[in-house]
Amino acid sequence: MVVRAIGHGMKVGVVQFVKGAMTTGEAAVFAQFDNVEFKPMGEGFTWDTQDRARDIEVTRIAWQEVKRMIADPAYDMIVVDELNIVLRYGYLPVDEVLDTLRTKNAHAHVIITGRNAPQSLIDAADLVTEMTLVKHPFREQGVKAQAGIEF
Repeated sequence: MVVRAIGHGMKVGVVQFVKGAMTTGEAAVFAQFDNVEFKPMGEGFTWDTQDRARDIEVTRIAWQEVKRMIADPAYDMIVVDELNIVLRYGYLPVDEVLDTLRTKNAHAHVIITGRNAPQSLIDAADLVTEMTLVKHPFREQGVKAQAGIEF
């Protein structure tokens, strides 16, 4: 969706809640375009940190960026990458997210990604797509995350 928006000259903001501690392929691509603001703000896979207070703090900082983008009428699309993960772990209240979404400009598209979206977020959404894991080399073969596939 970001590539389509770029192609139409739309201003796009992307905030990543989990990735950030690694070099990703999307960062290299988005850096080539003036109409994309890309903010990888996570510190890696939160379930590995074992520091809930730090995970909540990092989530709050990233959420402030999302709120800034949503409040700015210049953005046509805001991608809130892996927000559903931090919602699932309780790092951010779902009601706060819903309150912020209600304030967005009518022309702005807000895309929230990640598995296990809360039902209240699904109910508030215009479009919901569910990607279901059927098979993954990590689970079946112990293959670690791969460049160009997972990041």
